[in-house]
Amino acid sequence: MSPVQTFTAQWQGEALTPLNPDTAFNGFICAHVVHALERLGMFRKLQDDGSVEVASFCRENELDETIVHALVRAAESFGYLRSRGDRVEATPTGEDVRRTLGFFTWGVGGYHDVFANAAAVARGERRFGVDLHRDEGMVALGSAQADTALMRHILDEEIAELDFTTLVDLGAGVSERVSRLVKARPGSRGIGIDISKSATELAVGTVERYGLDGTVTPVCADVLDILFNEHQVKGAEEADVVMSFMFLHDLLVDPARRDQVIPRLRAAFPKANTFLLGDTTVRPRNGENTLPVFSSGFELAHALMGVPIYTREAYEELFDKGGMRLRRAVPFGAPHTYLFVLEAA
Repeated sequence: MSPVQTFTAQWQGEALTPLNPDTAFNGFICAHVVHALERLGMFRKLQDDGSVEVASFCRENELDETIVHALVRAAESFGYLRSRGDRVEATPTGEDVRRTLGFFTWGVGGYHDVFANAAAVARGERRFGVDLHRDEGMVALGSAQADTALMRHILDEEIAELDFTTLVDLGAGVSERVSRLVKARPGSRGIGIDISKSATELAVGTVERYGLDGTVTPVCADVLDILFNEHQVKGAEEADVVMSFMFLHDLLVDPARRDQVIPRLRAAFPKANTFLLGDTTVRPRNGENTLPVFSSGFELAHALMGVPIYTREAYEELFDKGGMRLRRAVPFGAPHTYLFVLEAA
């Protein structure tokens, strides 16, 4: 088995623990300010223009100037923005935040109700998926933002090393990723499989924008039905590369068939020579007194949802038992997230 590449120093994080009350409370407010400014388009405007004249920004976007100024003042107090009169620009730390906006969209936008109701979940008063839900749109947007900022270039480097004519993306969302990769590889075709009907409908538009009608096919299907209920997707049996991202732990939820997921994945795509499976792992507890972005939220959110998550070592064991050989595990942008590059043993 190939050695795993050493994870990056950023995965250790810089947030010192224990978090004192000042840091904890201000961090809570700060995260909501960041998310609000992202939703209003402030960070995008700063990226495009370098600075923003707040009054003009509010007029152009029909925003309440008093509220926006309050958000800007808060962002200044957190050290993310710097004002010169009514014009603001990002500080170096603000630029770092802009690159990690996906985590704020995911956490504040996607999981705010879940985190806020943790006590109710613990008491059995509410259940995730029954009367408590995440915002699926915000989760998808946050994942896409993180992918663009932190992961895309790594995947492109790995894909560049592979030969394929048919590429399958499991949990493809709106098929943006598979369309982009097929567009860059003339002569190839792709299939994007997702359980969401609405995402699959949007994927049709994605394919059209890339000019890939008839070349990339969005399919609405449950991957578990493909693995365990003999649901067949036309053309998928010809796939020579299969990929999925931040999705593997969802396939492993049922403990009764957890050990069968990898063998069934191999059987469903018999001609695949490479599987690219990206997922976030449990943060190793090595006694450090620092925390990275994202890891604590990822772990708590999945505990509240009742979805097990795994260490890197546990994933490697599942791959080995399931008949796949690990070529390499590549640090994949987000803290303690790996792109596992696998082949049938």
